[in-house]
Amino acid sequence: MPIVDERLSRRVAWLMLARVVLLLLVLGAAVVLEASAGHPDSRSQGWVLRAVLAGLAATIGSGLLLRRFRSPLAFGVLQIATDIGVATAIVHVTGAGDSVFSFLYVIIVAYAALLFDRRLSVGAAVFASLAYTASLVATSRGLGVLDPALPPPSLLLVIADASVKSGALLVVASLSSGLSRELARADRALDERTRDFGRLRDLHELTVQSLGSGLLTTDPEGIVRSFNREAQRITGVAGADALGQPIASLLPGAGQLFELDAERQRERIAFTSAEGTPLHLGFATSVLRDAEGRPGGHVVIFQDITAIVEMENDLRRSERLAAVGELAAGIAHEIRNPLASISGSVQMLQSGLSEEDLEQRRLMDIVLRETDRLDGLISDFLHYARPAPPERKEVDLTALTSELQEMYDTARPADVTTGFEVEADLRAWADPDQLRQLLWNLLLNGGQAMDDGGSLQVAARCLDAQEAALDGRHHVDGERSAQVEITVSDTGSGIDPELLDRVFDPFFTTKPRGSGLGLAMVHRIVEANEGTVSVESELGKGTTFRVRLPAAPRRQAHGPEAPASDAVVADGGFAGDAA
Repeated sequence: MPIVDERLSRRVAWLMLARVVLLLLVLGAAVVLEASAGHPDSRSQGWVLRAVLAGLAATIGSGLLLRRFRSPLAFGVLQIATDIGVATAIVHVTGAGDSVFSFLYVIIVAYAALLFDRRLSVGAAVFASLAYTASLVATSRGLGVLDPALPPPSLLLVIADASVKSGALLVVASLSSGLSRELARADRALDERTRDFGRLRDLHELTVQSLGSGLLTTDPEGIVRSFNREAQRITGVAGADALGQPIASLLPGAGQLFELDAERQRERIAFTSAEGTPLHLGFATSVLRDAEGRPGGHVVIFQDITAIVEMENDLRRSERLAAVGELAAGIAHEIRNPLASISGSVQMLQSGLSEEDLEQRRLMDIVLRETDRLDGLISDFLHYARPAPPERKEVDLTALTSELQEMYDTARPADVTTGFEVEADLRAWADPDQLRQLLWNLLLNGGQAMDDGGSLQVAARCLDAQEAALDGRHHVDGERSAQVEITVSDTGSGIDPELLDRVFDPFFTTKPRGSGLGLAMVHRIVEANEGTVSVESELGKGTTFRVRLPAAPRRQAHGPEAPASDAVVADGGFAGDAA
């Protein structure tokens, strides 16, 4: 049966190795001593050689039997007994009490205490004392004496020698046992510290990897040395690829803060992930110091604050809209009343013209046309600045988009093609008139973006639960998502990336005669109906507007929000043109 206690097994292996070294030293010492004595004793050398060879043979046999012993302790006892036997043989053939090799007992007792426990070391000391005493007694009786000329020791000398060396062996056993206990205690403490360190390291690693923020550390040269799981998710860069890279290649702008004197620095940067997703990152840097306070690198903590930046932009846009609303209330009548007077006066003057006054009639037509255009612009402005609260109800998107397609196809340029793809039985929960206005503005905007013709595609679908969960405003309703998504895509010239953040701002337009209110009105309508709108564009390829709105709630027998009638489609005119 294999030895279970691996630690004790290792100690036994060390014991056998120590035996080999000790036997070789004994052999060498015996040769040197005999050579220096001037009268070498071949018989003594022969017996020493036999004892050494017996010890080496015992070591080889023990090595072969090591894995067969059930108890490593019993095996260790056998090894100690073997060592004492070999040492006794060497001591006896070299003069017993006069032998220079009696120190072997001390070594055996010492390593018995160090490698095993106190009981075995004391037992080894007692056994060694008995063996040495037996050797002395045998020598005093002339047994095994290689040199008969030597006088045998007296009984008193035997007793004194045995007593002194037995006491010395017991003292060695006691001291070695104490040292062994201290070593064992230190070993256990080291094991405990090692386990504590391992647990602390695992806790640190788990904490760093579980952080909701990206975290990386660098050396003084700005080379990344650690990169946690959230950092990998935000940047789209695997940890193995990030390690060893300059931080400037991972977070452009972060490395510049390292050069500043301030202990802590905070910054925001525009960032594009490895997947090509544009993000806004907020990050803070601080100096990484060792236990003595010396700088050893930097710590960088960063988060994806894209949603926060978008909320701030929406808030600023809303603040501008509030100011626009106040301005609109003050100037609307001041502008429209003179326009009405101008238009009425010109019409009266025009009615008094003769048929020959063609030039004056043409000029008056221009005045009337421009006053009508200005009045329409003011109407759009007022409708945008102070929209009516939405009256939300169930809207059949299939019917609504079919009507819009029919209307747009009659007015679109000949070089523009359209395609509408709407899931069956798709219903939104929104104000039907406002939703109709929203889609019409997007259709006009897409058509006007394709000066050289192209394709305008409209798609509407129900979002699955995972996609809907990405938007915190809406919740999944039963088996169907609580959101519908409408996309309007054109193949026009696209929008400059630097202008994308401004497309929904009021009065911002890239068209020569655009009012800048069409897309701003789209954003206002979507917000009023508790939805979201986003834009994706690539220069030279086109633009996609993506609108997400709540799906109509399920019909319930007595539900307070269940619509009292069937789904409706907006019926009425449009508030204005696209930007």
